[in-house]
Amino acid sequence: RVEGLAAVDLSNRGVLTITGPDRLSWLHSITTQMLTGLAPHTSAETLVLSPKGHIEHDLHLVDDGQTAWVTVEPGTTEALASWLGSMRFMLRVEVADVSADYAVVGEPVRAETTAAEPLAWIDPWPFLVGDTAAYSAVVDPAQHPGTKRPWRELIVPTEQLAATIGDRPLAGMWAAEALRVAAWRPRLGFETDQRTIPHEIDWLRTAVHLHKGCYRGQETVARVHNLGRPPRRLVFLHLDGSGHVLPELDAEVEVDGRVVGRMTSAALHHELGPIALAVIKRNTPLEAVCLVGGLSASQEEVVQREA
Repeated sequence: RVEGLAAVDLSNRGVLTITGPDRLSWLHSITTQMLTGLAPHTSAETLVLSPKGHIEHDLHLVDDGQTAWVTVEPGTTEALASWLGSMRFMLRVEVADVSADYAVVGEPVRAETTAAEPLAWIDPWPFLVGDTAAYSAVVDPAQHPGTKRPWRELIVPTEQLAATIGDRPLAGMWAAEALRVAAWRPRLGFETDQRTIPHEIDWLRTAVHLHKGCYRGQETVARVHNLGRPPRRLVFLHLDGSGHVLPELDAEVEVDGRVVGRMTSAALHHELGPIALAVIKRNTPLEAVCLVGGLSASQEEVVQREA
């Protein structure tokens, strides 16, 4: 998987198509990223926020010149399609859920697809996309651990899934998740809850443009960026591996007997051993040793405590 020789079956991801001449300007107006003028076969990541700025959906988007293809987290397709449908008004756009007809294949590759390949969404993480900001302690993408994790998602007709994978070995989700966690890459439904704002998990970096037109939740994004600090912060945890177990997801993170947050993702990495991501209170001391599901854990700063 690290060598780039394997593929990951991501067919549980939902696939939406958005057609019509107004599709990109419309998506631009209701989500967080700059999408007007997006060139064909160019990937983008954009978020749907609540009116209060909380993250509701994460869209992996690539346009082929006629259709915007979007892949989304399992279990979110119907809700997103319904919301998009309610926002069409009189614009020339059509939204369709094509999850039954298309599959998604993950590859450890960072390259836009050629005309001879299936269309693919390229993960921009950890690079700063457009007019945005990094909340990480590591601003320079060259020094960021996410640079070691190239990733793209091929979108293929379901009947072509086997042929697309070919004779490559299939890597499981555990392997893919281990590399994601080591890359500090947030994931909807894992690093997010009903209160999460993008600043807390460094998601402005790839998905939020700070000076585009109005969209739902923009006031919160601008206010926190200009005037305040996020109330919580994402941390990377090195877990005690002596017990050969991982805490359960959503395990409480404690410092000196006080709950300061929750563990959001955990994995066994081939080099780093047991690792995790957690969202904790911003003012938790950096040097504090955490207790997670009975295991001690040391912090590595992802989102800066003092920003």
